[in-house]
Amino acid sequence: MPKWTDKDERQYEHVKESVLEQGKLEETAKEVAARTVNKHRREEGRTPNKTTQGTGNPNTALESRTVNELRNIASDAKIGGRSKMNKAELIDAIRRG
Repeated sequence: MPKWTDKDERQYEHVKESVLEQGKLEETAKEVAARTVNKHRREEGRTPNKTTQGTGNPNTALESRTVNELRNIASDAKIGGRSKMNKAELIDAIRRG
């Protein structure tokens, strides 16, 4: 886990306490707090990966996925020229395989 600053730790505790006060379980509160702190760290550019490497839910139609998810799928399939493709072109290329 990346090293959090004192401010990050305070924010984590504050969010965790707020979620606990809403009646949520401790595990849920910890997860929400950590996600919140990490989101702020990403937004501030303090973490190396600003976007996820996900490909979306495999049970979701290609048309429902984001362009970034489609590009990741195309990358896994070794499809060339994907950075210049729009969403429709990515879908066609993925389906052609």
